[in-house]
Amino acid sequence: MSVSPAPQGAVPTTRAEVRAEAKRKHRAVLQALTGLLLGMFVSMLANTVVSTSLPVIISDLDGDQAAFTWVVTATLLATAVSTPIWGKLADLLNRKVLIQLALIIFIVASAAAGFAHNTDWLIAMRVVQGIGAGGLGALTQIVMADIVSPRERGRYMGLFGAVMALSTVGGPLIGGVITDTVNWRWNFYVAVPLAAVALVMIQKTLHLPALKKRKVQIDYAGIVLLSASVSCLLIWVSLVGTDFGWASAATAWMVGGSLLGLAAFVAVELKAPEPLIPLTLFRNRTFTFAVVGSLAVGVAMFGTTVFLSQYMQLARGASATMSGLMTIPMMAGLLIISTIVGRMITKSGKWKAYVVVGSVLLTAGLVLMGTIEYDTNFGLVSLYMFLLGAGVGMVMQNLVLVVQNDVSTRDLGVASSSINFFRTIGGTVGVSALGAVLATQVTDRLAEKQGELMAAIGALGEEGKAVAASLASGSIPDVNSLPESVRLIVESVYGSSVAHIFMIAAPLGVLTLLAVLFLPNLPLGSLTRHEKMQAEEAAAASGKDSSKESETDSATVAETVAAVSEEAAGQDPDVTPGKDVPAGKNNA
Repeated sequence: MSVSPAPQGAVPTTRAEVRAEAKRKHRAVLQALTGLLLGMFVSMLANTVVSTSLPVIISDLDGDQAAFTWVVTATLLATAVSTPIWGKLADLLNRKVLIQLALIIFIVASAAAGFAHNTDWLIAMRVVQGIGAGGLGALTQIVMADIVSPRERGRYMGLFGAVMALSTVGGPLIGGVITDTVNWRWNFYVAVPLAAVALVMIQKTLHLPALKKRKVQIDYAGIVLLSASVSCLLIWVSLVGTDFGWASAATAWMVGGSLLGLAAFVAVELKAPEPLIPLTLFRNRTFTFAVVGSLAVGVAMFGTTVFLSQYMQLARGASATMSGLMTIPMMAGLLIISTIVGRMITKSGKWKAYVVVGSVLLTAGLVLMGTIEYDTNFGLVSLYMFLLGAGVGMVMQNLVLVVQNDVSTRDLGVASSSINFFRTIGGTVGVSALGAVLATQVTDRLAEKQGELMAAIGALGEEGKAVAASLASGSIPDVNSLPESVRLIVESVYGSSVAHIFMIAAPLGVLTLLAVLFLPNLPLGSLTRHEKMQAEEAAAASGKDSSKESETDSATVAETVAAVSEEAAGQDPDVTPGKDVPAGKNNA
């Protein structure tokens, strides 16, 4: 069943008819979201299930801190590069087929990663995973705009939040149990049967309105130039300071090549008939400031939370399973607050105050996390994580929402994916740069405690030689296997080093706050992408003002949404008894 407007001959005119039509549309949306939500759950589960197991995986594959960072960075890099490509394809091709293709790519790569016998193979498969993840992240947002209006989106944010929380919290727990009881390789296999079910569900339940046919012109030159330039720049960020110096020939070649490639990309986009990223989008204040905010949120979210598992396992001695449990407060903050805020945005139609408050919470959470140590009371750490998660939940998805609300229907796909693209770019740079900082901090702090560490090792006698060799290897240590005297030193080093990462990221929360303060406070529309296109086409055909037409439709749909939303909450709609919807207004 597709989600489409009521037929022209069945326009609801009474309150009862409005309510019945709203219920019909709500059921249709839920049906369409079933397969989409399952696909989203599978893809997120395949990624999060390994998060708490990565220290064990990297240790088993004889990897070091650089390998740990690259396993994460490789996925983010591929996601960043592929996201705008998927978004542009969504404006040109069948979105249902694209989202199924992205899911297949992601799951095949996940299964292949389970066969890894060294970190090189694992990193390579994570790249392919990133390509699929880029499609799933971008296309989910685009499909939502196809079937749910910006004003109504909050009603369904709880469903997406529940899936996100279940996979984000449940994934690490499942991964920890599998790693502790079976083998870490099964973390990569567990999502394959679920993926098969997701593909069937998407095929049966997701029916999207067809895009208006037009000549498809793929911007191949833009794809190549953007992919090569961004990849080169992000690889440089990952390697500089460790594999080569900041002022070196390699830096000159990589940075210079990236800048030349980006300049060529801009030149190509200005002339391309179907540009990969239309540069005219940057004339839109909403889009521009949302990009700035997304860059900062990406660094804050990916660049800090990815190191939480290391903090829990290396600074607090938690097992893989326990480290998953210990990150629940952050996910709870994201789920609970984003769900509540989504409902409030749908009811009031106002969004800016919530995004501003979210930016404040994000900044406060980063600063507070920057104060933790290995022995900080876990109740306080949980509170700090909750605040950080709440801030991310209030800002991240709403930036996409306000952009979709403001851009033209023709560019909705590429605009949505561009926000995800810049957020992922920020996250990739954050993980790479902060990972390098973490490695340096650990090395420096171990050097500062050299005397204390050597004394502890010397007191162990013959056992101390093996401990010293393990620490000198450069591999991530298994702190639970270390003698207590040495373990406490290593835990304190990792605790203060991870806290330093959060403190470095805190100014980016301020940047996010400044960006959202400058966002135009536009009211949320009540038409889906398809309905808005129909209204624009009808207005163009009749010679009427499309903006006025949209406003008329939006007013009626807003009343519909309010009626069914309040009824769902067990309340009577707050309307005057006997008052009907004015006839002649087209209900969406």
